[in-house]
Amino acid sequence: MSQQLNAFFAAVSDPTRRAVVERLASGSATVSELAAPHPIALPTFMRHLKVLEDSGIVRSVKKGRVRTCHIEAEPLIAAQGWLAWQREIWEGRLDRLEALALQVDAADKGETDVT
Repeated sequence: MSQQLNAFFAAVSDPTRRAVVERLASGSATVSELAAPHPIALPTFMRHLKVLEDSGIVRSVKKGRVRTCHIEAEPLIAAQGWLAWQREIWEGRLDRLEALALQVDAADKGETDVT
């Protein structure tokens, strides 16, 4: 699981690759369609697609001379689960920190009122 998450986050660390993932979320597209909005050479764009494919986020099928890409849900679901788990941990920590801050504030006000 850890390697899958590492590959996912490494793949989406680049804005071009994130844009491809966002585009594919609305449906399959050819490589030409995916590359069109990006001002980079096709070989460079293909390296981005390879990173996405190697991470498992994107799959492609070649029919004749046309390669069509689609998104794979499993890596996205795994990342979402990990992020939800992290959010739960940090929300709990922040809730405890807030409670401590309120206790300290109340104690400070109590000391101020006593003197």
